[in-house]
Amino acid sequence: MRVAIFANMGRKTQAVKQKLTRKFQERHFIIDEVTPEVVVTIGGDGTLLSAFYHYRQQLETIRFVGVHTGHLGFYTDWRDDEIDDLVISLQSDNRQSVSYPLLDVLVHYNNQERPQRFLALNESTLKRASSTMVTDVYIGGELFERFRGDGLCISTPTGSTGYNKSVGGAVVHPDMEVMQIAEISSINNKVFRTLSSPMIIASNDWITLKPMASRENKQDLLLTVDSNSYHDHNIRQIRYKIAKERIKFAKYRHTHFWHRVQEAFIGDEYGD
Repeated sequence: MRVAIFANMGRKTQAVKQKLTRKFQERHFIIDEVTPEVVVTIGGDGTLLSAFYHYRQQLETIRFVGVHTGHLGFYTDWRDDEIDDLVISLQSDNRQSVSYPLLDVLVHYNNQERPQRFLALNESTLKRASSTMVTDVYIGGELFERFRGDGLCISTPTGSTGYNKSVGGAVVHPDMEVMQIAEISSINNKVFRTLSSPMIIASNDWITLKPMASRENKQDLLLTVDSNSYHDHNIRQIRYKIAKERIKFAKYRHTHFWHRVQEAFIGDEYGD
């Protein structure tokens, strides 16, 4: 089996990487950073996110395995003291996997003929750097509302526990092939109205945002795709839909999603 190890630069993480590399070599695994079959990430969810972007052109042929060196993450199933068990599981690999949906982000600019495409593992947001953002929101090609407020967040099911949750969005199980749009501090009064509630959008639909320029004819928009930010683009519209690509995790011991949610946000206070 061809494996790659993707780790952050923390001292503890690098020590785990050295230990895992040695065990892989002892068991005659092929260390291949270019065309791996399995990518083992060491660190946390941020490290796995970085690995996802590094190998985003090879998602069809790669499965990920996450090792956490701190608290249990939503993408990391193994602890750093379980390296031996992980290596044994990889040795008896049955090539099973569990896959989760990704977000397809297509950005059209006024001054560019071709749109720019991004893939998001967690979420994408659109905000204005100053004052209120005014954006027409289309669902499935039909105008739904004119949004006024700080911004909008469109998330995947796995990303629903992140920024989406902090702005009042729902937590969605990743087995559901949907996306979610949540408002960020919308303006609702006698003059301006929005739904003012998160919406779950089916996989056969799409969301289109058409931002309006300010009175000074400036957009000063901030687009984020996961942890990446893009400033001052002359955006005409953004289309969001469920991507054809999916992220795959090796199914050796994939932690139950609701257990992750419970441990991350509630803890053991109510456990036995």
